[in-house]
Amino acid sequence: MKKLKIFNDPIYGFITVRNPLIYKIIEHPYFQRLRRISQMGLSYLVYPGAHHTRFHHVLGCTFLMKQAIETLRLKDIDISAEEEEALTIAILLHDIGHGPFSHALEHTLISGLGHEDISLQFMEILNEEFEGALSLAIEIFKGEYHRKFMVQLISGQLDMDRLDYLKRDSFYSGVAEGNINVERLITMLNVKDDKLVVEYKGIYSVEKFIMARRFMYWQVYLHKTGIVAENVLVKILKRAKTLIKEGVDVPCGDTLMAFLKDGPDQKTFDRQALETFAMLDDFDVMSAVKSWLMHEDFILSYLCNSIVNRKLPKIEMRNEIFEKDYIAKIRQKVKSKMQVAEADLEYLVYEGEVQNKAYNIDKEGISIMYKNKELNDIMYASDSTSIEALSKTVSKYFVCYPKKLL
Repeated sequence: MKKLKIFNDPIYGFITVRNPLIYKIIEHPYFQRLRRISQMGLSYLVYPGAHHTRFHHVLGCTFLMKQAIETLRLKDIDISAEEEEALTIAILLHDIGHGPFSHALEHTLISGLGHEDISLQFMEILNEEFEGALSLAIEIFKGEYHRKFMVQLISGQLDMDRLDYLKRDSFYSGVAEGNINVERLITMLNVKDDKLVVEYKGIYSVEKFIMARRFMYWQVYLHKTGIVAENVLVKILKRAKTLIKEGVDVPCGDTLMAFLKDGPDQKTFDRQALETFAMLDDFDVMSAVKSWLMHEDFILSYLCNSIVNRKLPKIEMRNEIFEKDYIAKIRQKVKSKMQVAEADLEYLVYEGEVQNKAYNIDKEGISIMYKNKELNDIMYASDSTSIEALSKTVSKYFVCYPKKLL
């Protein structure tokens, strides 16, 4: 690469790529697929602007990683050129294993295998292609590198991933409460005893970060309309799989069909399955959903219409578990009014639970460093009682059913 490569990002402005290896990785078909994977699943059905992709997000993460490395070097933290490259590659590829609509269909197309596991498999193949150049990045990604603060930059409670997606998702969704001051947070980073810490001057920025995280989860990521839309999409693919097993013709592209008909699971997901997965994106799923709008199977057609024309089911949410009698009455009404078989009710009436924990004290927390170099967890360093409250898991329960019952 003889010249500087520039990406124009609406959040940070120009993101420059000077490293030839990193640019080659970005140009690789595995990575380019992220242009066709939505960052926020079906959240655009709630927030019309939320059409950004995983490609946007990971490029933003590399920009923040560069800023973090420069900040730490200014504070006399030694980071070699090799480590800088590895950190950039690790954050660049941390989401490469996401499937169509990101978290919405995780474990639906491939049972028992999360996107982190698939990301690692992609990284290992790329490492072969680039003759071992990704070995250190993989070591950091797996959490095995001896410099633990570098692992925290990739995967921690104040990592570059979280910093970018909160700011980016806030921007594209238009939910201003999620906007955080990433520049100040990064400027306040330091390292003590091989641990990533935040200087005391940044304590209020950390508090704002945790509050913004809580707000974005309940207002955006776990918005009730988004929840019901993602559940409908999962039900669509489950119904398609069932019909295919029964010998019913369910036309779709070969790539998607590979995962609907005897699709791989955690044990059978081999190199060939990974190559097929590398061709799968949002467009395969939505093309299939549109083609099934007029399918002869009522359940499949009904569910597809719910997504394509945004005729989503009713969703009720509450803080307590729904009574069994209440669910039974809804099921009976649906069965009677829509004339469906008992076995098909699972596609029309279903329950679930969502949880949110804005700050996890049980994991390696966010350490605040005082002027005397002593450390304290943000939950105890903060004079706000809200941080302790946000460290508790909050659960909400929901039930979905057709609006026709209303």
